[in-house]
Amino acid sequence: MKYISLFVLMFSVVTMAKSQYCDPATENCPNAIISAVPFLRIVPDARSAAMGDGGIGISADANSMHFNASKLAFVENDLGLAASYSPWLRSLGLQDVYLAYLAGYKKIGENQTLGASLRFFSLGALEFTDINGLSLGQGNPNEFEVAVAYARKLSTKFSAGLTGKFIYSNLAGGQQIDNIDIVPATSGAVDISFTYENPIKIAEGGILRIGAAFNNIGSKVSYTKSEFKDFIPGNLGLGAALEMNFDDYNQLTFLLDFNKLLVPTPIDPTSEDYDKNMNDYPDFREKPLFEGIFGSFTDAPGGFKEEMREISFSVGTEYWYNKQFAFRAGYFYEHPTKGNRQFLTAGLGLKYNIFGLNISYLVPTSNQRSPLDSTLRFTLMFHFDEKKDAPAATN
Repeated sequence: MKYISLFVLMFSVVTMAKSQYCDPATENCPNAIISAVPFLRIVPDARSAAMGDGGIGISADANSMHFNASKLAFVENDLGLAASYSPWLRSLGLQDVYLAYLAGYKKIGENQTLGASLRFFSLGALEFTDINGLSLGQGNPNEFEVAVAYARKLSTKFSAGLTGKFIYSNLAGGQQIDNIDIVPATSGAVDISFTYENPIKIAEGGILRIGAAFNNIGSKVSYTKSEFKDFIPGNLGLGAALEMNFDDYNQLTFLLDFNKLLVPTPIDPTSEDYDKNMNDYPDFREKPLFEGIFGSFTDAPGGFKEEMREISFSVGTEYWYNKQFAFRAGYFYEHPTKGNRQFLTAGLGLKYNIFGLNISYLVPTSNQRSPLDSTLRFTLMFHFDEKKDAPAATN
């Protein structure tokens, strides 16, 4: 049984300590963007996880909805299913904290595809305590997201996708902090995505695929009945992948992704702009949804330099031999002042008939420990082609 202060749990998820902020003019001054329900940002499948958490422009599969649902319009098989499992904080000996992800798609004719997914994040069994260490009872905090997507080809090379989501986060429902009831947080959100796919003359044939996606554009959430709410992790992702076929046995893909959170940047708590209406709640967190989203491109206190630091990137590669064995590697970078997540990744893939298995592993390259450190992640995949009618008998 894990023991955790209820105050610490809620404070770390939905609030921001003033001590976290320092002057962005200072070199390498931490000023990370923080949102509610961060589990939405976790890459759920082992294939993309093995390529530096990149996946906006790679070939479509059942897990495409996390990055870019519009790719599903170009999927090759008629039906696909996937189940992924990612242990969380396993290096600390925790066995009941994990992310599980189920996803699938079904083609509707040549130009349309429907997709659906379920994401579940378990924080395991916890013993809640107050700030003085006194027990408040036990709980099993968890979060989930249910999503449905529609993708359609708008031409032979261009597609668009729309995803609807329901998000639920129950971290300490039924508990109280300072006589304030803690309730589950809920939100509705959408993803809007686009993909351009063009065959190119390279090696024995290749494909250039470019994707763009606005993810998690949805209502703000609160874990209390207060009028003050927090942004969910809206994100703008841009990615490209170059797929090259050298012969019938060898295929190589390179990817490059960029991501930018569409969430307001924290400002100096000592600034007169921090809490103009004197309600003990920072003004940047009170912004309306779309003001916060569009303002996130220009609101960094450190100006353009800090805005550029808020862009993370992934590079990765995937090699297939005989369309049966895959080797993958990648790298993810986030600026030290914006979270400092930096890691190398690697993984393997196996495909036989309708069955596929992907495995990934992560190695941090910064002093920022990762919850996935020393952890294997797994994805099982199944692909089915539409049955063809048998030819009519002839006399």
